[in-house]
Amino acid sequence: MQDNLNQLRERVNLFVEARDWAQFHSPKNLAMAMIVEAGEEVEHFQWVTEQESRNLNTEAKEKVGQELADTFVYLLRIAEVCGIDLIEATNKKIDLNAKKYPVEQCKGSNAKYTEYQK
Repeated sequence: MQDNLNQLRERVNLFVEARDWAQFHSPKNLAMAMIVEAGEEVEHFQWVTEQESRNLNTEAKEKVGQELADTFVYLLRIAEVCGIDLIEATNKKIDLNAKKYPVEQCKGSNAKYTEYQK
């Protein structure tokens, strides 16, 4: 997984470098672009039912996949520009969430941790 992520990160970096786009890739601009793409992702689910959202047809899956990829590319770029190791940051966040959401208190519940940690 780490190798694949590093290879993808490098491919995105080369793509950006070849086009001289790094000059536009400030953390602010990348964060805004990522949110725009996430908004485009949401459009695919806006007026469908819960069940329909779980059973996308082939065309819808392709479109959703493209928007996820756009969002992911911007996420990779933000991490790159800010010097953040996404794998390390994600592992730390999962460790933090494991403390905030212990299985015995939250299993099967969608309550925020503030509802049971008082």
